[in-house]
Amino acid sequence: MIHKIATRAVPAMVATLLAGCLGGGSNDNFVVNTKPSFVGTITKATYDGNTDDLLTAGLGKSGLQSATAPAPADPANPTAAELRRIAIYNNYRALVDVNPNGGYGTLFGPNIDPSGNNTLGEGKIAGTEYLAYDDDGTGKTNVTMMVQIPASFNKDKPCIVTATSSGSRGVYGAIGTAGEWGLKHGCAVAYTDKGTGMGVHDLATNTVNLINGVRADANVAGKTSNFTANLSASDLASFLAANPFRVAVKHAHSQQNPEKDWGRFTLDAVRLAFYVINEQLADKFNDGTSKSQFKPDNTIVIASSVSNGGAAAIAAAEQDGEGLIDGVAVGEPVLELAPNPKLSVARGATVITGGARPLYDYFTLANLYQPCASLSARAANAYGLAAVKPVVAFATARCTGLKAKGLLTKATLTEQADEALDILLTAGWQPESIPIIPTHYTLAVPAVTVSYANAYGRFGVADAICGLSFAQTDATGKPVAVTPSALATVFATGNGVPPMTLAGGNVNIVNNLSPGGAVNDPLSISPSTGQQDYDLDAAVCLRNLWTGSDANAQRVQKGVGETLRSANLHGKPAIIVAGRADTLVPVNFNERPYFGENKLAEGSSSKLTYIEVTNAQHFDAFIDNAALPGYDSSLVPLHYYFLQALDRMYANLTSGAALPPSQVVRTTPRGGTPGAAPLITTANLPSISNTPAAADQISFTNNTVVIPD
Repeated sequence: MIHKIATRAVPAMVATLLAGCLGGGSNDNFVVNTKPSFVGTITKATYDGNTDDLLTAGLGKSGLQSATAPAPADPANPTAAELRRIAIYNNYRALVDVNPNGGYGTLFGPNIDPSGNNTLGEGKIAGTEYLAYDDDGTGKTNVTMMVQIPASFNKDKPCIVTATSSGSRGVYGAIGTAGEWGLKHGCAVAYTDKGTGMGVHDLATNTVNLINGVRADANVAGKTSNFTANLSASDLASFLAANPFRVAVKHAHSQQNPEKDWGRFTLDAVRLAFYVINEQLADKFNDGTSKSQFKPDNTIVIASSVSNGGAAAIAAAEQDGEGLIDGVAVGEPVLELAPNPKLSVARGATVITGGARPLYDYFTLANLYQPCASLSARAANAYGLAAVKPVVAFATARCTGLKAKGLLTKATLTEQADEALDILLTAGWQPESIPIIPTHYTLAVPAVTVSYANAYGRFGVADAICGLSFAQTDATGKPVAVTPSALATVFATGNGVPPMTLAGGNVNIVNNLSPGGAVNDPLSISPSTGQQDYDLDAAVCLRNLWTGSDANAQRVQKGVGETLRSANLHGKPAIIVAGRADTLVPVNFNERPYFGENKLAEGSSSKLTYIEVTNAQHFDAFIDNAALPGYDSSLVPLHYYFLQALDRMYANLTSGAALPPSQVVRTTPRGGTPGAAPLITTANLPSISNTPAAADQISFTNNTVVIPD
């Protein structure tokens, strides 16, 4: 990085002499730009920044904010361009709060320029978009990569930002986070769906998604399919006969355990970015071939994104042996770590030793206990309408069932609910997470748990692990054929992990073992209890895959082991931002221990800054959701600080500005009436400080991460 800064600061005459090295002249020391071997056919599209564009698909700031989603002219036969527009609309809104009172249009959004000013109008960005698969030639992996090169790309100050998809989303999953930041700063953006979405194989019609989301017959698609379940024709027929209308989803059913390769896929996206940048913008040899002019030693590369995308950026930085990545700036990353008994995390008087946990461990714990914990009096003021919280009768049955199975010890329902909540808090959930536990369980926890169980164990769709499968369901919960319009647009509307809310019908988790026949899982009956208890049997089964020793458990545990991170960033500067109230990816299992593990691994060479934001959690899109009053009046957008982290990293890499110290940023909620909170302002959101007060500084001493209370 010193070389990059220095060469940009040299006098003009010296710069002229260096032109042969940095991109100008006829110097033939350059090698020919060569397409990486893992890249298949590349498609290219150019957008004028008016009728269509890279960031908003022509919708602009106003169109992304509109509650009316774009729709295809023919719902059963959407075009690739229509699917792209719908995908960008849905993925942007899934990660960013687009309500003006929450800061959209004033503090962030397409109209806000890199200096934080409202100068960009609708914020459309012209440029070129490239799309290709990352595969070994077999068609079994087919990870989607995309590179966007804005028309504002500066050949004299080249930069690349990674934007690996968050969650299990498709390739547009990070467009509203790292994608937007990179495009606004004139950087090329390297995206990848990291092998998770959006590949949906409808087994009944035997149709699949292509790379652009268009549906095709699986046999006709062949190796061009985003994902086709690994079933012979006879096995497919047998499975459907016993389990009609089922759907296979890539993240859960690819049998690839894609998380183990998220770092490699992110690095591959960077490699593709270098290739297409050179093809488009580099000088040419006399025969017309492009020079390999833009390279890691003259181009800034920031590994970025949020949630699972942030996890992929961290993994890429750990695995980078070529010097591709210069710095890291991520938000709320999933950081897979094994517990380390030598490491402690102290927040005030609370000390947890060896508190790191892999995702599957804490999700199966949450999936088991959160329904019952939601009935605790301490969660009585939880955010969200009662309809969004767990059904009281089902949650009550969960408490009763846990007691009957020896997983709770208390006698009364009140005591059992408190005991379940205390199990979570003792494990490491923060007290600030209590008000959002009920809605997080309903909206996210089972979906993630089921998909990752399948992914880690490399189970196929026909395995139906723990008796669970995916299908569209009717009003009674029974599996039915997927609505044609829902199937046609699933690439653009789905999030990669059922339950998926689709246009014209939802794909849900189904309990195949429910007495009386398969039914939508939350409505089902557990065979061992005879009760509607949020399928306690499946929750116990899923937990056993982590704690047990049978063959299936060993498969899952092996898969989890393949995803564990080293916490060694090899001296790369990095900023991790997280919300203290994160209930989905709790800080005690992820960011806090990773900060300590990094200090243990790198010692004085560590350049990692950890920023913990109070009153912030995982889902900014929930904040001003009308169905979740209380999120708006009590929580602030973590996205605001993620953008600051990118700004600080860019300044560090381009001008040598010091990174901020690790710290707690203390925010002020908007307050007001839940569901009608007032406009958020910078008074609610103090900036990350270059000189935090002693009472706000996060430190590492004597193998202990010290977090101010």
